[in-house]
Amino acid sequence: MKQAIGQVSLLVRDYDEAIAYFTQVLGFRLVEDITVGPGGKRWVVVAPPGAVDCGLLLAKPRTEEDAARIGRQAGNRVFLFLHTDDFWRDYRRYAERGVRFCEEPRQETYGTVVVFEDLYGNRWDLLERKNPALPGNSHG
Repeated sequence: MKQAIGQVSLLVRDYDEAIAYFTQVLGFRLVEDITVGPGGKRWVVVAPPGAVDCGLLLAKPRTEEDAARIGRQAGNRVFLFLHTDDFWRDYRRYAERGVRFCEEPRQETYGTVVVFEDLYGNRWDLLERKNPALPGNSHG
């Protein structure tokens, strides 16, 4: 049996604001943006360059309770892990584009990493793994 995660939902305030951030600041590509059903609901998927099977499904909240979770989907923990083949290239590019880093880059046994926050406050790891060929070679 083979399974894979296709998308991960990410709550956003506004589709266009989120698309602009992910494509212009983080350099993701817009995979899909279609209107589905009544009321202007959209199916919006973005993915980092090089991603094949997994992307972020940008989702507007349906309730006030959902809206309160924007930017806090994992509490104060890192929510998403963005692997890169060149940490310093991406770190510099993100810094130039105003990405908010929560710490200084650091070397760990598993690779070079820094925590940053997206436009809503969700925490991400930007991570270049020392040996990306090893499955599960991440600090979790």
